[in-house]
Amino acid sequence: MKRCEWSTSKEIYIDYHDNEWGRPVHDDQKIFEAIILDTFQAGLSWIIILQKRENFRLAFDYFDANKIASYTEEKVQALCQDKGIVRNQLKIRAAVTNAQAFLELQREFGSFDQYIWQFTDHKTIHNKWTSMSQIPASTTESDVMSLDLKSRGFKFVGSTICYAFMQAIGMVNDHLTDCIVYKEVRSS
Repeated sequence: MKRCEWSTSKEIYIDYHDNEWGRPVHDDQKIFEAIILDTFQAGLSWIIILQKRENFRLAFDYFDANKIASYTEEKVQALCQDKGIVRNQLKIRAAVTNAQAFLELQREFGSFDQYIWQFTDHKTIHNKWTSMSQIPASTTESDVMSLDLKSRGFKFVGSTICYAFMQAIGMVNDHLTDCIVYKEVRSS
């Protein structure tokens, strides 16, 4: 069984690759979790975020956007002291701001899913990469998404972060064509 090269070094990567990464997600709460975790990943290795994901879930009320949007300064400062998560004050504050913007987009579009999937015309883009070196860090779609999210108040959503987010929630299928998951995602 062949997997994408990046996913074979640790069991946590294998599990994430095989069961989550690149699979289309349309549940707003799961999409919100993905975008928040990707914003925390900015400048860090994804393995750090995966290893701390359960701590993030506990610290951030299981990514309940309504709760996060109303975090007080006291809660922000408590999160800044939480050794179980990435203690970057700018990213923690961005999570609160992003939750508020997320809720506004839900109101405007009926769901965040409706809003975010418009950047790929509401379908997965199935790429045909044969090597990890072919996979871009960003695309035209992630550039447009980034600009739009920023214009709506989101923070830590540069094009590279947006592309990683698109990969994570299956807006793009960047599994290599000989990966065991590629065809499964393609046929879903």
